[in-house]
Amino acid sequence: MAWAREFLQRCGVENPFLDAEVLLAHVAGLDRAGLYRESERPLSPEEARLFRQLVERRARKEPVAYLTGKKEFMGLEFTVTPAVLIPRPETELLVEKALALAGEISSRAAALRELPGAAPGFLIADVGTGSGAIAVSLARSLPAARIYALDCSPAALKVAKRNAQRYQVEDRVFFLAGDLLSPLLEAGLAGKIHLIAANLPYIPTAELSSLMPDVRCYEPLSALDGGPDGLFHYRRLIPQARRLLADPGWLLMEIGAGQGEEMGRLLAEEDWEYQIIHDLGGKQRVVLARRKRHA
Repeated sequence: MAWAREFLQRCGVENPFLDAEVLLAHVAGLDRAGLYRESERPLSPEEARLFRQLVERRARKEPVAYLTGKKEFMGLEFTVTPAVLIPRPETELLVEKALALAGEISSRAAALRELPGAAPGFLIADVGTGSGAIAVSLARSLPAARIYALDCSPAALKVAKRNAQRYQVEDRVFFLAGDLLSPLLEAGLAGKIHLIAANLPYIPTAELSSLMPDVRCYEPLSALDGGPDGLFHYRRLIPQARRLLADPGWLLMEIGAGQGEEMGRLLAEEDWEYQIIHDLGGKQRVVLARRKRHA
């Protein structure tokens, strides 16, 4: 432990103490508290070799989540690989807002189901699902919901399916490969989706080179690059979402700091009501939008 901390610190790793603990706990098959309960336990030669390899890879800025193959999100542990973006704590705000809206939407949807011809079920779309962190978290908290998890990457969908199976929600999470929400429109679900959650790439292309090497050199570029101003994918998403959403229905989008104003102008032009939600750091983080109701 002492060697790893000192080595990572010399190599300029941002959190050398924490990273050393996480990697050693992973190798030893313990939680971090267990490291101290069993601090006198020697590593086997194989464990020592693996630990040294992982520390050296971390020193080259490879993300800890890829080294251990897991990342915590919403209190759950998700499998991650270099095929998917590593789930961020900031994205938990989007899930929390989705859960807060779900009760309101479900109540009204329940009333609508009593009408002749109304389709049963509370339908959610998670577009750009990646590891499936959003879709699986929502499925665990909303047992009555059916969730469509969409991604353009087949490799990402394989990871997401593994996470759904791990938490036994694979019977309510349906995985679809395609461009944004196109698979749902092609499936005839226009006007039937109650909530759309989107964590799409939103980093402006020119800013990619300034990202930390942990992100820039290892995470999938396709999950980061949002075009010239970061909103390229959202400009395409919003018209699709308008066609898919039921009434009532909400579109939730994660954005970067400073993108709220431009996103607001974009939504206003297309006749949406919207609200910008700030994270705990005071940064613009989530946009809540719904189709404007006219008298």
